[in-house]
Amino acid sequence: MKIKYELIKNDGRARLGKLITNHGTYDTPMFMPVGTLANVKMLTPEELKAVHSAVILSNTYHLWLRPGEDIVAKAGGLHKFMNYDGPILTDSGGFQVFSLAKDKKKDITEEGVHFKSHIDGKPLFLTPELSIEIQNKLDSDIAMSFDECIPYPATYEYAKQSTERTLRWAKRGKDAFKNENQSLFGIVQGGEYTDLREFSAKETVKLDFDGYSIGGTSVGEDKPTMYKMIDDAIRYLPTDKPRYLMGVGEPIDLLEGVERGVDMFDCVLPTRIARHANAFTHHGKINLRNAKYKEDFTPIDECDCYTCTHYTKAYIRHLFVANEGLGGRLLSIHNIRFLIRMMEEMREAIKEDRFLEYKNEFLKNYLSK
Repeated sequence: MKIKYELIKNDGRARLGKLITNHGTYDTPMFMPVGTLANVKMLTPEELKAVHSAVILSNTYHLWLRPGEDIVAKAGGLHKFMNYDGPILTDSGGFQVFSLAKDKKKDITEEGVHFKSHIDGKPLFLTPELSIEIQNKLDSDIAMSFDECIPYPATYEYAKQSTERTLRWAKRGKDAFKNENQSLFGIVQGGEYTDLREFSAKETVKLDFDGYSIGGTSVGEDKPTMYKMIDDAIRYLPTDKPRYLMGVGEPIDLLEGVERGVDMFDCVLPTRIARHANAFTHHGKINLRNAKYKEDFTPIDECDCYTCTHYTKAYIRHLFVANEGLGGRLLSIHNIRFLIRMMEEMREAIKEDRFLEYKNEFLKNYLSK
């Protein structure tokens, strides 16, 4: 079946809802861990379930190159291939084309994008139709339209041409879409320009997708510009379908997004910073390599995750100093659980009509250092 979204209640613009998928029903707003290559780095599906993960992400571009969509299809689809029985969303590969292409050389045409593999420099050509075909074979619960992630800054003329082309690509991808058990999301672009965001949102909604994403944020702009981009797009998105802010995972940005009506977020941030000994806490980020934690035999934070209920800062610091990989695993578990738990707390606050109170209290503690 296609995914379904049920809006339960609002607290201001913040939304409490349910996302109904072929692999379970989950509450929103939610944070989605990123498993680019059919794996959330260093973690097992069982560990993801233990931190209450719901939807996770994999990436079309990366799986196209390794191991190839046909291998995944022969395995029975992405869920069976990676042994994850929860919902999976596949990104279209658009962002990776523009951020990872070898030497950053690419030729964007109306038909698609010519570029070189970031692995071996091999010439590649990705079109909206091919992106959809790959995602259909991967058989994720949610597929994404192929788009161009507009760089920041960009001239108005460039952003306008790119936004219009992304809309044409969205229609082509929708026409090519063939998996009846999969849902397809459209992506709103427009850069930093208010009128282009409005145009992109309204025209994307006319194409009648199963959900809508706000793309092209968190690409180098300052925070006020990012929040303006969200505001400029989200007001034109329907209330009866999920709204997804792509590539955003800083705790403060999650609060700002939820306040504006976003339902879904994803980001590689929690596992990326974990591999460099950084951990989220309710009093800001900390780095466990710091010497002050050498004899700190307390947990990272007041947290119910496996890491915080079994290990101390001193032990995790020791792992990093000794170059033991377990340190990155333990912090990845904690950081993902921290963001998912944040979303649980936000949902409860929305339910009780106290979201702004929760936000202010969280920020007071998080920025207290």
